[in-house]
Amino acid sequence: MADTNILFSSLLFPASRPAQALFYVLDHHKLILCDYIILELRDVVSRKRPDLLADIDVLLAKLSYEMITAPREPGKLISDPKDHPILNAAIIADVDIIISGDSHFLELNMEHPKTMSVAEFLELSY
Repeated sequence: MADTNILFSSLLFPASRPAQALFYVLDHHKLILCDYIILELRDVVSRKRPDLLADIDVLLAKLSYEMITAPREPGKLISDPKDHPILNAAIIADVDIIISGDSHFLELNMEHPKTMSVAEFLELSY
């Protein structure tokens, strides 16, 4: 699973390390996204780069992924309530890795799913 910030960085900077990690996942693994990630991506882009709103659909059309519904009930595993739906979705979908730049995810000490920064993921992958 790629967190919202990975998609946002890939949208802004197609040659960036987050984009490299995202496309590595597409080539070698199965990408899982949840509806909450897409909603959050649209919200972030509309606030920070509204000129790129149409590009979200272009990016998503280029990606091969499984879309799941994120449960909205609260969880206690992560400190930021906005991240609960994403973590809940990852657990329910039984994803192996969440790639994120969000410190709330990176501070988690879970065996499954494992949370990794882009650098950690790329180091592991190559």
